[in-house]
Amino acid sequence: MSKESTDLLRWARLLYTISQSGLTYCKNDYDLERYHQLEEISAEILASNSDLSKEEVMESFSLQHGYATPKIDVRAAVFQDDRLLLIRELADGGWAMPGGWADIGDLPSVTVRREVLEESGFDVTVDKVIAVLDANRFAPLEFYHAYKLIFLCSLEGGNPRTNHETTGVDFFHLDDLPPLSKDRTTREMIEEAFAHHFDPGRPTAFD
Repeated sequence: MSKESTDLLRWARLLYTISQSGLTYCKNDYDLERYHQLEEISAEILASNSDLSKEEVMESFSLQHGYATPKIDVRAAVFQDDRLLLIRELADGGWAMPGGWADIGDLPSVTVRREVLEESGFDVTVDKVIAVLDANRFAPLEFYHAYKLIFLCSLEGGNPRTNHETTGVDFFHLDDLPPLSKDRTTREMIEEAFAHHFDPGRPTAFD
């Protein structure tokens, strides 16, 4: 993506954030109309820099109610014999630490354990948070803001098993990583996970 496109998406995101907050809290009909106009301008910018139509962008906006706030993506760092558990994503064929979007009403640790079990077949206990990172990736647009929470987990049992979202489950050494699903897990995240595995006293990484 070019710098110009990146800047346009950043500006569009800012316009949308302002419009979303305004539409949530504003009570003045005149100002509400202005916030709707900002929302449409943002949608037009996004549509002109993606494969989506303005109508598709506006439909996506309609699913994001209330004050604009980041989504939460949880990931689990699970080790066996100094190898890290990764799952192969059906969506792009790349490998990632098991995890996904946090569900409303669930504790973060509950979400992590469920995601690991569903995507890999393994049972884990959650030991600690090892990283809280900016993860501004939400396909098909780099638009909706997200934070990535990575948890160090202990393997308790189970057997490798794929599900409808995964096509592979395996453990890997740091020097023998497969192609990664980079919107979900980067090498830097994996290096941080290994660092915590070998140094339990390492402080939490954060952006």
